[in-house]
Amino acid sequence: MSDDIIMATPSLLTRRHALIGGAGLLLAGCDRINASPAVQSVLSLGEKATHGAQRLVTDRNALAKEFSRAEMSPVFRENGNRNPGTADYNALAANGFADWALTVDGMVAHPLRISLAQMLAAPRRTQITRHDCVEGWSAIGEWSGVPLGLILRRAGLSSNAKFVVFHCADSTGGIPYYESIDLIDAFHPQTILATHMNGAPLTVGHGAPLRLRAERQLGYKQAKYVMRVEAVASLSGIHGGKGGYWEDHKGYQWFAGI
Repeated sequence: MSDDIIMATPSLLTRRHALIGGAGLLLAGCDRINASPAVQSVLSLGEKATHGAQRLVTDRNALAKEFSRAEMSPVFRENGNRNPGTADYNALAANGFADWALTVDGMVAHPLRISLAQMLAAPRRTQITRHDCVEGWSAIGEWSGVPLGLILRRAGLSSNAKFVVFHCADSTGGIPYYESIDLIDAFHPQTILATHMNGAPLTVGHGAPLRLRAERQLGYKQAKYVMRVEAVASLSGIHGGKGGYWEDHKGYQWFAGI
């Protein structure tokens, strides 16, 4: 990793680097695919068309619907892994994540290491959106965090990068959890690295201290316990090569846009 690292000065992520321009489900994965025709059509889309053709199906830059506080769900289920349960994660949690830091590397000019204090001090976006899970349930919640595009711009994303990979603290069956999105979703104004849910810091069950919210994607794309953000040109050399834990091991489609 480069020595060009963000140190303990929150001001280094300033509004000058904010991405939000003109335009301003829960979980690390679901256990089974619901039989809903609408959900199945999204999950099978990749079998019928190339990624390029998928982009023609819908406006990838359109905003997901946002809701009022009165419409928020009284209960927002925890899903997927509820605690990484590793010694390293438990030690971070016991200290209130004061020693936690997000690594941003790969195809960037300035690899970063960002503390939780810096994340909390950076420009933020708050949005109330609906989480749609392939299990067949939905919930509306409020998320607050740093736009992913801001961080990628601060790191100096390479023009050769095509995907962003999220490496997480949890695993399933001893296999590390990860997910990925392309740059259209990475720079979407509603794609944030969330630190708060419903006005409070994320709980362990909901992915503390940091989780992805890519609001134009189904729930299994919303990686929890994010530890590292890696910019890459290809997904082929990462774990099973299909871009995510569920894609590699359960046959879920990589593109899960809604």
